[in-house]
Amino acid sequence: MIYSQYGTTGAKVSAVGFGGMRFDTSRSDADNAQLLLYARSKGINYFDTAPDYCQDHSEDIFGIALKQMADVRSEIYISTKGMPADFNTADKARRAVEKSLRRLNVNKIDFYHIWCVRRMDQYELAMKKGGQYEGLLKCKQEGLIDHIVISTHLGGGQVRKVIENKEFEGVLLGVNILNFQYRWQGVQAAFDAGLGVVAMNPLAGGIIPKHEKDLAFLSSGNETPTEAAIRFCVSCPQITVALVGFTTKEHIDTACRVADNCKPFTQTDIDRIKESTSKNMDTLCTGCGYCMNNLCPKGIPIANYMQSYNEKLLQQKSDKEMVERMIFQHEWGYLAEGRADAADCIKCGECEQVCTQHLNITERLAEAAQWERQAKS
Repeated sequence: MIYSQYGTTGAKVSAVGFGGMRFDTSRSDADNAQLLLYARSKGINYFDTAPDYCQDHSEDIFGIALKQMADVRSEIYISTKGMPADFNTADKARRAVEKSLRRLNVNKIDFYHIWCVRRMDQYELAMKKGGQYEGLLKCKQEGLIDHIVISTHLGGGQVRKVIENKEFEGVLLGVNILNFQYRWQGVQAAFDAGLGVVAMNPLAGGIIPKHEKDLAFLSSGNETPTEAAIRFCVSCPQITVALVGFTTKEHIDTACRVADNCKPFTQTDIDRIKESTSKNMDTLCTGCGYCMNNLCPKGIPIANYMQSYNEKLLQQKSDKEMVERMIFQHEWGYLAEGRADAADCIKCGECEQVCTQHLNITERLAEAAQWERQAKS
């Protein structure tokens, strides 16, 4: 296993982290807890969970395992989270920390995330006087948590703005081999600032393992696209931990094998992936961002809509499923900022003029508008 320093915290963490959001909830909590013990035996020492993961079982599963790992507690790092809207006062933030401590069976949390910051107003809510951040600072002073960090889906420029305020010691970002061109600004900003950088969704939320045939161009030699995706995040010097969601021991074996034999991507590899993305993913949005940068006269977050549309293409989702995804994306995902809806498109074609994939963006926005109308009905 590769280990590296998490920013300036002094913590030496494994390149592969255990993401506690993919447990098989048909199994007992005790059975699932064995996965953490197995992961530790393979060299993983960074374990990440959150309230509500896996039908709100994840922290309890961690607690069962951590009780059994009490003798090596000083050698492992525990991460959990709390949302600004749920814990919008210092007192609520403290109670959330105390609840997580009880569930996790530990006396301190190593990394506590202000969680799922999708919009700047959510960040501002967390940072207000008497708010969540103030409560977490008090918890840190009392030794209940070691490091205050942030989990965010903000754009790169906004991530940079947040980082410049020097309130956090690390950042959790969604980045992978498919979307890195669109997400890298935030990763680089955090790295340049000396923060620990944890990559969530290194397998694109499971899209890559499910569509290995379609994404075969990601790999080279005998590796699978899944292995290539893990290797990409593990080998990037800007990324401290690749946070993989595990369901089976075999998943752990794969990730650890990749880390144990990790060969960095060369610039030639990166160029090949970029080129192949253009040639082999001509129906997918690559997230280059050329259609953004205030190009749209109506302010539609076009790249975000196209990222959502990727799910239809890669997973062959029906219109009914896409209606459900629109609800999710507006609440939690790519479209949470809510600047403008797909129905606001005036078909000016400016986005299609700059699209490196030559996508029929206006037609896709029209489909998305139909899904949004059904979602609201």
